[in-house]
Amino acid sequence: MRESFHRKESELSGAASCRTKGKRNARRLGKNRMGSLSNSVPEIKKTLSSPPLRQDEVDRQQYPVKLMQHQEELADQLSHDIHQIITKSLAPATMLQEIAELLGTAFQVDSCYLVPVTDETFDQAITANWCASKYLGLPHPDEIFSTEQLQCASEPTIEDILTIEKSLKTGYQYLPLPIKAVLAIPTRFGGKNNGVISLIQFNPHDWNESEKQLLKAVESSCAIAFSQIAQAEVIASQQKYIAKSAQHESLITQLTILSRSNLELNQMLQLAIASTAECLQADRGMLILLKYIDPLFRTQPKKEIPKARATVIAEWSKDENSRTTQLETLDKSFSVSECGLCQRVFTSGKAVIINENIEQSGISIAPVFALGILPAVLLVPLENQGKVIGFLVLQQAVPRNWDFAELNMVEMICAQMSNAIIQSQTLRQVQMLVDERTAKLQSSLELQAKLHEKMRQYVEQLQELNELKDEFLSNMSDRLRYPLTNMLMSIRNLRLPGIAPERQAKYVDILESECTKEINLINDLLTLQKLDTHQERPQYENIDLNTKIQDVAASFEQKVANKGLSIKVNLPVESLTLQTEIESFNRILQEMFTNASKYSKHDSVVQLQVYHQVEQQIDQVIIKITNTGLSISDEDATYIFDRFRRGKGGRGGGWTPGTGLGLALVKSLVQHLNGAIAVESIPIEDSNLSTICFTLTLPQFSEV
Repeated sequence: MRESFHRKESELSGAASCRTKGKRNARRLGKNRMGSLSNSVPEIKKTLSSPPLRQDEVDRQQYPVKLMQHQEELADQLSHDIHQIITKSLAPATMLQEIAELLGTAFQVDSCYLVPVTDETFDQAITANWCASKYLGLPHPDEIFSTEQLQCASEPTIEDILTIEKSLKTGYQYLPLPIKAVLAIPTRFGGKNNGVISLIQFNPHDWNESEKQLLKAVESSCAIAFSQIAQAEVIASQQKYIAKSAQHESLITQLTILSRSNLELNQMLQLAIASTAECLQADRGMLILLKYIDPLFRTQPKKEIPKARATVIAEWSKDENSRTTQLETLDKSFSVSECGLCQRVFTSGKAVIINENIEQSGISIAPVFALGILPAVLLVPLENQGKVIGFLVLQQAVPRNWDFAELNMVEMICAQMSNAIIQSQTLRQVQMLVDERTAKLQSSLELQAKLHEKMRQYVEQLQELNELKDEFLSNMSDRLRYPLTNMLMSIRNLRLPGIAPERQAKYVDILESECTKEINLINDLLTLQKLDTHQERPQYENIDLNTKIQDVAASFEQKVANKGLSIKVNLPVESLTLQTEIESFNRILQEMFTNASKYSKHDSVVQLQVYHQVEQQIDQVIIKITNTGLSISDEDATYIFDRFRRGKGGRGGGWTPGTGLGLALVKSLVQHLNGAIAVESIPIEDSNLSTICFTLTLPQFSEV
């Protein structure tokens, strides 16, 4: 495509080359090299009157028009190809690399360099650099890039020039030969620079106006590509933050449960340090408690180094045999006065982070820290009422930058551990004081008063948990009692003497039916629990959506026909290919058909509509299941997808049998597939009925 453009351009411009050559040379002599672009002054153009043109001159003027038309076609084709790459590409780096190769080939340059700009910084990890195959494998040149070889495709500002120069210096290290000519343009999206396009020649080259115009034409398309990369980075960062927050919340919950358990203090602390170190991906974790030799230290200045003995009471390390063997041989007890690392906590009054080789500074370090194996240390004090009672230690083999959220969570963990330790120690001290010194009862009561408030809060939380438990057991008992009653009645009737064979068969059928209901209830509960804990990720497969829906609808036609209902399916003319988990998708459709048939008016139609929708660059498949029945009140709609909640009186009418788990299971499965579900009840005029519409939205991952 680019070869044909150059060939046609050269043919059309050959006739006018003599006339334009002198002008081009004069203009080139009058311009500074682009190293001084920031100081250049735009040319002053004067309007001159021209004599009437002869016929041959009129003919010559038609050539640039044809060339311009061809260039517009080429620009449109390049923009179309770039949009295709943006649409189909899944990885940002791959997308930029494909665009760089497309532009480099189209412009017939030696190298094409695309670099994203985010907050005036360059992301080298996603930067794309394409180079012609004949230059691959050559060593990097020692020659330094000169900004005099730079030209801009558009009228540049000083900011644009600085951005282009910085991007070229960033990517110059990847080029095999020195740069001799550069044509560059910054891309703008939302009023800000978001990237730079650089066309590079390893031989001297004079960039013509058509090349500049063509590069300006594709600038907006490349700006969209850079914006896609920026958006993907923001989403990835948010997802990482959410995942880390969920992990931290889970750890806090786990430690809270441990603190409420009946485990002994040392056993609880061992589990706590193991959970903390694993969650924060540390190589080793330790809990160190202090035993003060001087009992009056609590009244001395905080920054004074105390006389105290430090002892490791809980320890965890990654399962590495060589490292574990070395750590097990270390002395687990030391004096605080012999360890400069612990002394830093008392002098600074806050957590200490060590990433450099502190042993070479001459500071004495307790052998238990094993800095030769694990030089990176996070040492956080365990405090009670402003006094240090011990340390939480996290170590790693390589340096680590702890972010604010991680440090904040470690401080929360230390507070929980401090409370647990203080509570345990306080209970022992209170028992000793009661037995030995009745005179100090008042002081112990004051301490108990402080603990009482915490215990009161714990009791309130337990009461809330009990209420939730009672509500759950009440709902479960209703779902279990009815089938079990039918089963017991059938068993008793089967034991009656002289019962007819047909009645025996009937009671056996009842037993089998009710037993199946119980099994289905248990399976649904297990499935819900599995989905709530996110134990497995969806196993996506490509399915023919039209065929799958027709199969499921056909399997329900006989069931709904017995209830006087019919099914109408409205599918796209061209079948859709959906990437989803087949088992979960089947269960969703079955539960939705079952729900629609259960609550539909007699002799009505259950409609299913499927269509494809792309909105704000989000590709989705929409499935709507509509039936006619009693309306759903606004109050019922708020918890219609909750477990064991089916609406008061079964949608305003008589009681309808069921477990109340169907729609709850549907919602969990839809969320498992990264989709969404909603319900809408639209009243029908002059009737007590409504049109009930369940809308299922699933992401469309399959390629177009």
